[in-house]
Amino acid sequence: MEKINWGIIGCGDVTELKSGPAFNKVPNSSLIAVMRRDAAKAEDYARRHGVPKWYSDAQQLIDDPEINAIYVATPPSTHEEYTLAAIKAGKPVYVEKPMTGDYASALHMAETARDKNIKLVVAHYRREQQRFKKVKQLIAEKAIGEVRLVRLELAKTPLTPEEFADPKTAWRIDPAIAGGGLFNDLSPHQLDLMYYFFGEVAKVTGLATNQGGFYKADDMVITNILFKSGVVFNGTWCFNAGKAADYCEIQGTKGKISFTVFSTDSITVEIDGKAEVLTFEPLLHVQQPMIEAVVNYFLDKGPNPDSGFEGAEVMRLIETSVKRWG
Repeated sequence: MEKINWGIIGCGDVTELKSGPAFNKVPNSSLIAVMRRDAAKAEDYARRHGVPKWYSDAQQLIDDPEINAIYVATPPSTHEEYTLAAIKAGKPVYVEKPMTGDYASALHMAETARDKNIKLVVAHYRREQQRFKKVKQLIAEKAIGEVRLVRLELAKTPLTPEEFADPKTAWRIDPAIAGGGLFNDLSPHQLDLMYYFFGEVAKVTGLATNQGGFYKADDMVITNILFKSGVVFNGTWCFNAGKAADYCEIQGTKGKISFTVFSTDSITVEIDGKAEVLTFEPLLHVQQPMIEAVVNYFLDKGPNPDSGFEGAEVMRLIETSVKRWG
């Protein structure tokens, strides 16, 4: 292949700005078709974004001979189905996070891609953003010494009645569609960054509960990870909080690095008591750096930025975190 001609399965809200337009903005890449079950919405998306083709049937898009790569951007409950269909057709896949609803299906996707020799990438796109690449660089250079502990907190107030009623939000709190509510929706970005920063996991434990009763899924999750490197991670997710919070702190023997995952475009590096704030330009399309890396990988010009097996490992961390205790 000399150019990647993309087809999107599931041209919903996430593709409007975060990802969709970027497929036409990176070198050697073009978005030529989109699919959505609602034909009118698929046609509307294609018209507004200047996409030549649209479909209401996923298999028809997959079978289009002009398309040589598939982006699966549906809710997680259908990720495995569409990914396997694309692999069967011999087409490489870029699949949204969370990779799927559970670890077993994620591992099946990764193993099938490997066995069929088809390329598969998971959209943990923050690892290609300059802000988080800088964090990884600072850790590798031991700018804050040896990393000992990571503390992460994400808190959100309960959804409003209006948000509950909005289909764009409602599916994210339905375990049958999202896999595990807001924790499954948001934590993949954070847990993947920890895996990206610190490598293989030695042990993971967690507990989960539903304190507020607003959702079918748990609204409080605590995860503890011991990495093989010796780094210890503690993360807390509360979706029934009185006040929002988004914070991560990496503590080392000489200092610390602190940042938000979702809220800002800066990191703070404190070494020997002196703090420096590093600010990065906000991205119009947050997935564009990752999509460029995916295109390069599909064209054999670069490594896989986030393999199916890495995505499956993140699903294992998520699944272990929400297991009930007692």
